[in-house]
Order: sequence, then structure tokens, then C-alpha cells
Amino acid sequence: MSMSTADEISTLLTANFGTDPVAIRPDVPLRQLRLDSLALEELRLLIEDRLDVDLDDVELTSRDTVGRLVDAVHRKAAA
Repeated sequence: MSMSTADEISTLLTANFGTDPVAIRPDVPLRQLRLDSLALEELRLLIEDRLDVDLDDVELTSRDTVGRLVDAVHRKAAA
């Protein structure tokens, strides 16, 4: 069974950024997970690679929430 987009992103955050899995909730802003613009760019590349999606035109800042990131990636993956 394939992992959901949220699970995949959660796994990437935990594995690559040492994020506490308990802290990863849809309503949490990415900056609260200590993701700055550089980390977000790295995360974008990891997601693109892992999920085979193109996120070039997805605008994301550290003020966005985990849920918004998941939604954006999910829409791209489904496109």
C-alpha cells in the first residue's frame, strides 16, 4: 500500500531535518518546524525527487502550514 502524500512529507521532514513527527500537524506553520527558506528549497527538491512531481510554480514560504504544503503537493501529484 502506498504512503499518503502527508506521510511521505512527514517521513522526509523526520529523516532529513530531524523534525519531531509529533510536531508535524496540518495546522502548524513550517517556520514552527524550524524550516527557513533554504530548508524549504531543500524540502521541495526532496519531495520532487521522492514523489516525482514538479513544484516549480508552487509558492511556499515558512509562514505556510504543513497542510498547505501537503495540499499543494497532492494537487501536483494528481495532475
